[in-house]
Amino acid sequence: MNWDVIVENLPLYLEGAKLTLILAFASLGISFFLAIPLAFLRNSENAALRYTVMAYTLVFRGTPLLVQLFLIYFGLAQFGLVRESVLWPWLSSPMVCVIAAFVLNTTAYSTEIFAGGLRHIPVGEIEAARAYGMSGLVQARRILIPAMLTRSLPLYGNEMIMMLHATSLASTVTLLEVTGVARNITLNYYIQFEPYVTAAAIYLVLTFALVSAFQLVQRRWAGYLESRIG
Repeated sequence: MNWDVIVENLPLYLEGAKLTLILAFASLGISFFLAIPLAFLRNSENAALRYTVMAYTLVFRGTPLLVQLFLIYFGLAQFGLVRESVLWPWLSSPMVCVIAAFVLNTTAYSTEIFAGGLRHIPVGEIEAARAYGMSGLVQARRILIPAMLTRSLPLYGNEMIMMLHATSLASTVTLLEVTGVARNITLNYYIQFEPYVTAAAIYLVLTFALVSAFQLVQRRWAGYLESRIG
Protein backbone atom coordinates (compact mmCIF):
# COMPACT_ATOMS: atom_id res chain seq x y z
CA MET A 1 0.00 0.00 0.00
CA ASN A 2 1.28 3.43 -0.96
CA TRP A 3 -1.08 6.00 0.49
CA ASP A 4 1.59 8.73 0.42
CA VAL A 5 0.90 9.08 -3.30
CA ILE A 6 -2.78 9.68 -2.59
CA VAL A 7 -1.99 12.33 0.03
CA GLU A 8 0.33 14.10 -2.41
CA ASN A 9 -2.38 14.11 -5.07
CA LEU A 10 -5.31 15.16 -2.88
CA PRO A 11 -5.46 18.61 -4.53
CA LEU A 12 -6.00 16.85 -7.88
CA TYR A 13 -8.82 14.80 -6.38
CA LEU A 14 -10.42 17.98 -5.03
CA GLU A 15 -10.25 19.56 -8.49
CA GLY A 16 -11.70 16.35 -9.92
CA ALA A 17 -14.55 16.40 -7.40
CA LYS A 18 -15.26 20.01 -8.35
CA LEU A 19 -15.47 19.08 -12.03
CA THR A 20 -17.65 16.08 -11.18
CA LEU A 21 -20.14 18.33 -9.40
CA ILE A 22 -20.09 20.89 -12.22
CA LEU A 23 -20.82 18.20 -14.82
CA ALA A 24 -23.57 16.62 -12.74
CA PHE A 25 -25.43 19.75 -11.72
CA ALA A 26 -25.02 21.55 -15.04
CA SER A 27 -26.50 18.54 -16.83
CA LEU A 28 -29.29 18.07 -14.28
CA GLY A 29 -30.11 21.78 -14.21
CA ILE A 30 -30.46 22.07 -17.98
CA SER A 31 -32.33 18.79 -18.33
CA PHE A 32 -34.78 19.74 -15.56
CA PHE A 33 -36.11 22.69 -17.53
CA LEU A 34 -36.20 20.67 -20.75
CA ALA A 35 -37.95 17.67 -19.20
CA ILE A 36 -40.92 19.58 -17.76
CA PRO A 37 -42.41 20.72 -21.11
CA LEU A 38 -41.44 17.39 -22.71
CA ALA A 39 -43.37 15.58 -19.97
CA PHE A 40 -46.51 17.47 -20.95
CA LEU A 41 -45.90 16.64 -24.62
CA ARG A 42 -45.33 12.99 -23.64
CA ASN A 43 -48.89 12.95 -22.29
CA SER A 44 -50.32 15.12 -25.06
CA GLU A 45 -53.52 14.15 -26.83
CA ASN A 46 -51.74 14.98 -30.08
CA ALA A 47 -50.41 11.61 -31.24
CA ALA A 48 -47.61 13.13 -33.37
CA LEU A 49 -46.18 15.06 -30.42
CA ARG A 50 -46.64 12.17 -28.01
CA TYR A 51 -44.90 9.61 -30.23
CA THR A 52 -42.10 12.02 -31.17
CA VAL A 53 -41.19 12.50 -27.52
CA MET A 54 -41.63 8.79 -26.87
CA ALA A 55 -39.22 7.98 -29.72
CA TYR A 56 -36.63 10.38 -28.27
CA THR A 57 -36.85 8.90 -24.77
CA LEU A 58 -36.76 5.37 -26.19
CA VAL A 59 -33.56 6.01 -28.13
CA PHE A 60 -31.67 7.67 -25.29
CA ARG A 61 -32.90 5.31 -22.59
CA GLY A 62 -32.37 2.29 -24.80
CA THR A 63 -28.72 2.93 -25.70
CA PRO A 64 -25.69 3.18 -23.38
CA LEU A 65 -24.61 6.65 -22.30
CA LEU A 66 -21.00 5.82 -23.21
CA VAL A 67 -22.02 5.10 -26.81
CA GLN A 68 -23.96 8.36 -26.96
CA LEU A 69 -20.93 10.25 -25.65
CA PHE A 70 -18.62 8.66 -28.22
CA LEU A 71 -21.06 9.40 -31.05
CA ILE A 72 -21.17 13.09 -30.09
CA TYR A 73 -17.48 13.56 -29.31
CA PHE A 74 -15.86 11.30 -31.92
CA GLY A 75 -18.67 10.65 -34.40
CA LEU A 76 -19.69 14.21 -35.29
CA ALA A 77 -16.08 15.08 -36.15
CA GLN A 78 -16.26 12.73 -39.16
CA PHE A 79 -18.70 15.03 -40.96
CA GLY A 80 -17.15 17.91 -42.88
CA LEU A 81 -20.37 19.89 -42.64
CA VAL A 82 -20.09 19.80 -38.85
CA ARG A 83 -16.39 20.73 -38.84
CA GLU A 84 -17.07 23.70 -41.10
CA SER A 85 -20.10 24.94 -39.17
CA VAL A 86 -20.18 27.71 -36.58
CA LEU A 87 -20.88 25.06 -33.94
CA TRP A 88 -17.52 23.34 -34.38
CA PRO A 89 -15.63 25.42 -31.76
CA TRP A 90 -18.12 24.14 -29.20
CA LEU A 91 -18.52 20.61 -30.54
CA SER A 92 -14.73 20.17 -30.54
CA SER A 93 -14.67 20.87 -26.80
CA PRO A 94 -14.76 17.77 -24.55
CA MET A 95 -16.63 19.73 -21.87
CA VAL A 96 -19.40 20.79 -24.23
CA CYS A 97 -19.73 17.30 -25.74
CA VAL A 98 -19.89 15.66 -22.33
CA ILE A 99 -22.56 18.03 -21.05
CA ALA A 100 -24.54 17.64 -24.30
CA ALA A 101 -24.48 13.85 -24.02
CA PHE A 102 -25.39 13.95 -20.32
CA VAL A 103 -28.22 16.42 -20.91
CA LEU A 104 -29.75 14.41 -23.75
CA ASN A 105 -29.55 11.23 -21.69
CA THR A 106 -30.83 12.47 -18.36
CA THR A 107 -33.56 14.55 -20.05
CA ALA A 108 -34.94 11.35 -21.57
CA TYR A 109 -35.14 9.67 -18.16
CA SER A 110 -36.45 12.78 -16.41
CA THR A 111 -39.14 13.24 -19.05
CA GLU A 112 -40.52 9.76 -18.43
CA ILE A 113 -40.32 10.26 -14.66
CA PHE A 114 -42.20 13.57 -14.81
CA ALA A 115 -44.71 12.22 -17.33
CA GLY A 116 -45.45 9.37 -14.94
CA GLY A 117 -45.93 11.90 -12.14
CA LEU A 118 -48.44 13.78 -14.29
CA ARG A 119 -50.40 10.62 -14.97
CA HIS A 120 -50.70 9.94 -11.24
CA ILE A 121 -52.22 13.31 -10.33
CA PRO A 122 -55.75 12.67 -9.02
CA VAL A 123 -58.43 13.75 -11.48
CA GLY A 124 -60.18 15.64 -8.68
CA GLU A 125 -57.31 18.13 -8.38
CA ILE A 126 -57.52 18.93 -12.09
CA GLU A 127 -61.32 19.22 -12.02
CA ALA A 128 -61.13 21.55 -9.02
CA ALA A 129 -58.68 23.79 -10.91
CA ARG A 130 -61.04 23.90 -13.88
CA ALA A 131 -63.97 24.66 -11.59
CA TYR A 132 -62.10 27.73 -10.35
CA GLY A 133 -61.82 28.88 -13.95
CA MET A 134 -58.06 28.47 -14.25
CA SER A 135 -56.61 28.59 -17.74
CA GLY A 136 -54.35 25.83 -18.99
CA LEU A 137 -51.17 27.77 -18.19
CA VAL A 138 -52.40 28.69 -14.71
CA GLN A 139 -53.36 25.07 -14.05
CA ALA A 140 -49.89 23.95 -15.11
CA ARG A 141 -48.12 26.58 -12.98
CA ARG A 142 -50.22 26.27 -9.82
CA ILE A 143 -51.46 22.68 -9.85
CA LEU A 144 -49.94 20.32 -12.40
CA ILE A 145 -46.22 21.13 -12.19
CA PRO A 146 -46.02 21.27 -8.36
CA ALA A 147 -48.06 18.05 -8.04
CA MET A 148 -46.01 16.36 -10.77
CA LEU A 149 -42.70 17.26 -9.14
CA THR A 150 -43.69 16.19 -5.63
CA ARG A 151 -44.88 12.82 -6.90
CA SER A 152 -41.72 12.38 -8.96
CA LEU A 153 -39.25 13.20 -6.19
CA PRO A 154 -38.24 9.63 -5.19
CA LEU A 155 -37.55 8.51 -8.77
CA TYR A 156 -35.94 11.81 -9.71
CA GLY A 157 -33.66 11.53 -6.70
CA ASN A 158 -32.43 8.19 -8.03
CA GLU A 159 -31.83 9.78 -11.44
CA MET A 160 -29.73 12.49 -9.84
CA ILE A 161 -27.57 9.88 -8.13
CA MET A 162 -27.20 7.93 -11.37
CA MET A 163 -26.16 11.13 -13.14
CA LEU A 164 -23.57 11.86 -10.47
CA HIS A 165 -22.08 8.40 -10.98
CA ALA A 166 -22.30 8.69 -14.77
CA THR A 167 -19.90 11.65 -14.70
CA SER A 168 -17.12 9.04 -14.39
CA LEU A 169 -17.55 8.47 -18.14
CA ALA A 170 -16.18 11.95 -18.81
CA SER A 171 -12.69 10.56 -18.20
CA THR A 172 -12.97 8.63 -21.48
CA VAL A 173 -12.78 11.91 -23.42
CA THR A 174 -9.84 13.43 -21.49
CA LEU A 175 -11.72 15.30 -18.74
CA LEU A 176 -10.06 14.91 -15.35
CA GLU A 177 -12.98 14.43 -13.01
CA VAL A 178 -12.59 12.03 -10.06
CA THR A 179 -12.21 8.87 -12.13
CA GLY A 180 -9.91 10.64 -14.59
CA VAL A 181 -7.64 11.71 -11.74
CA ALA A 182 -7.54 8.15 -10.40
CA ARG A 183 -6.67 6.82 -13.85
CA ASN A 184 -3.84 9.33 -14.27
CA ILE A 185 -2.36 8.42 -10.88
CA THR A 186 -2.56 4.75 -11.83
CA LEU A 187 -0.65 5.39 -15.05
CA ASN A 188 1.94 7.66 -13.48
CA TYR A 189 2.70 5.65 -10.32
CA TYR A 190 1.86 2.10 -11.44
CA ILE A 191 -0.52 1.48 -8.55
CA GLN A 192 -4.09 0.28 -9.00
CA PHE A 193 -5.83 -0.16 -5.66
CA GLU A 194 -5.28 3.09 -3.79
CA PRO A 195 -6.33 5.57 -6.54
CA TYR A 196 -9.64 3.85 -7.27
CA VAL A 197 -10.46 3.22 -3.61
CA THR A 198 -9.97 6.94 -3.03
CA ALA A 199 -12.19 7.74 -6.03
CA ALA A 200 -14.87 5.37 -4.70
CA ALA A 201 -14.71 7.05 -1.29
CA ILE A 202 -15.19 10.48 -2.86
CA TYR A 203 -18.21 9.28 -4.84
CA LEU A 204 -19.62 7.73 -1.66
CA VAL A 205 -19.29 11.01 0.24
CA LEU A 206 -20.86 13.01 -2.60
CA THR A 207 -23.71 10.51 -2.90
CA PHE A 208 -24.36 10.56 0.84
CA ALA A 209 -24.50 14.37 0.80
CA LEU A 210 -26.87 14.34 -2.18
CA VAL A 211 -29.15 11.72 -0.64
CA SER A 212 -29.28 13.61 2.67
CA ALA A 213 -30.14 16.87 0.92
CA PHE A 214 -32.79 15.16 -1.17
CA GLN A 215 -34.41 13.59 1.88
CA LEU A 216 -34.76 17.06 3.41
CA VAL A 217 -36.34 18.35 0.21
CA GLN A 218 -38.69 15.39 0.08
CA ARG A 219 -39.82 15.86 3.68
CA ARG A 220 -40.31 19.57 3.07
CA TRP A 221 -42.35 19.45 -0.14
CA ALA A 222 -43.68 15.90 -0.40
CA GLY A 223 -44.28 15.08 3.26
CA TYR A 224 -48.03 15.33 2.82
CA LEU A 225 -47.94 12.36 0.40
CA GLU A 226 -46.18 10.18 2.98
CA SER A 227 -48.67 11.11 5.68
CA ARG A 228 -51.52 10.33 3.29
CA ILE A 229 -50.07 6.89 2.58
CA GLY A 230 -49.49 6.24 6.29
